[in-house]
Amino acid sequence: MDKELRILISGGGTGGHIFPAIAIANEIKRRHPDAKLLFVGAEDRMEMERVPAAGYDIVGLPVCGFDRRRLWRNFMVMVKLLKSMSRARRILRDFKPDIAIGVGGYASGPMLKAAQKRHIPTLIQEQNSYAGVTNKLLAARADAICVAYEGMEKFFPAGKIVLTGNPVRRNLAECKLSREEAAARLGIDASRKTILVVGGSLGARTINRSIIAGLETVKSHETDVQLIWQTGKYYDEETREALERSGARNVLRMPFITDMEAAYRAADLVVSRAGASSISELQLLGKPSILVPSPNVAEDHQTKNALALADKGAAIMVRDADAEGSLAGLMVKTVADDALLASLAANVGKMALRNADSRIVDEIEKILEK
Repeated sequence: MDKELRILISGGGTGGHIFPAIAIANEIKRRHPDAKLLFVGAEDRMEMERVPAAGYDIVGLPVCGFDRRRLWRNFMVMVKLLKSMSRARRILRDFKPDIAIGVGGYASGPMLKAAQKRHIPTLIQEQNSYAGVTNKLLAARADAICVAYEGMEKFFPAGKIVLTGNPVRRNLAECKLSREEAAARLGIDASRKTILVVGGSLGARTINRSIIAGLETVKSHETDVQLIWQTGKYYDEETREALERSGARNVLRMPFITDMEAAYRAADLVVSRAGASSISELQLLGKPSILVPSPNVAEDHQTKNALALADKGAAIMVRDADAEGSLAGLMVKTVADDALLASLAANVGKMALRNADSRIVDEIEKILEK
């Protein structure tokens, strides 16, 4: 490929879409330093901050998701979708990409649909075990569909599927910290069993409320168990006040964990939602986990992601409705069971698909060489 590559990457909305997109872009730039990359996201979503921070240009579409509960609000959703389609066509005309890559999220649908209408090659990266509606609609005209789970033929044309895994943040995969070094960086006791609680970059109401409800349980084990608790910015004040009332001294609470590699390395057990990127990180790092799938996602795909692990003894799943009453006790009991932790770690590690960013870029290059 002697010509200058022009590659468009579309999607976002959550860290689960943004981190894989940036990982793909980084691998493209590693192989092709002169390639021109443009991200397309949804206005007012987190990609509009995270992508420029990673060093890439991004433009926004006014697209937003359908409101399944308040259907009368979808008139404006349709208006924004039509505006987004028009802007997507203009972006394609101005940028002239050689290929358009969709990683999921609001902007991915109109952007890839417009690219396919202009006969621009497209590649879909489906992160979940249950494919989203948008990707299923785009699949027929896509050139390749990169997936992270086996058995995706029930959603996509079998001949287009490539099992690549989900890209994860390279700093996590390449972390060389010892457990003791990680604990020192976080300012916690390396001799105590450590539970890392995360609810995504914005936080998770159920997980936070479950930890608040269980602070007395956590406090009662403070001589041998400690928590690293990422609350998300929306729950910062509520969780801070609850922790102060409890008087628990074995909890390191923060709105957002910037040193995620140290947090993972120090953790004996992870409590998390079941988003695709989180699961891929747990698989790659071989981390035992308790997964609390969010019920507020399309097609209930987080439950299906969690079951893909739980059915293989690679994670423990707690349903969202049950978490507040049971999560704290379960995580304290689990982290004390060394045999169970070892079994969960071994089983989840077997599911890891490594070097996903490299495998996906291999597929991009194959399409471009055609």
